[in-house]
Amino acid sequence: QVQLVESGGGLVQAGGSLELSCVVSGSIVRANAMGWYRQAPGKQRELVATITRGGSTEYADSVKGRCTISRDNAKRTAFLQMNSLKPEDTAVYYCNARVARSSLLLEYNYWGQGAQVTVSS
Repeated sequence: QVQLVESGGGLVQAGGSLELSCVVSGSIVRANAMGWYRQAPGKQRELVATITRGGSTEYADSVKGRCTISRDNAKRTAFLQMNSLKPEDTAVYYCNARVARSSLLLEYNYWGQGAQVTVSS
């Protein structure tokens, strides 16, 4: 069974940094695009950043210049380095991955369980 296991959330003061990690576990052929999304209380889930298997990245305007997404394909792991954190970054952060389980021709969409990030002012 494929699972995304997130780690690295927590409480940090404004201006601080955190790094989130997401590991794809289970029997797969390949993890394709991966990304991070977040959902604040009372708001819809929104894109934070995505990265292709080849390393091409996209960021939400709200985090550009403050966050860096990266990945280690051999370890099936994606990272989100967050710097200069603001109280408005407080949210549950979800890892997303599109995974080829048994064939490169078919991929499935998976979500992690979420990691709470709280930024105090």
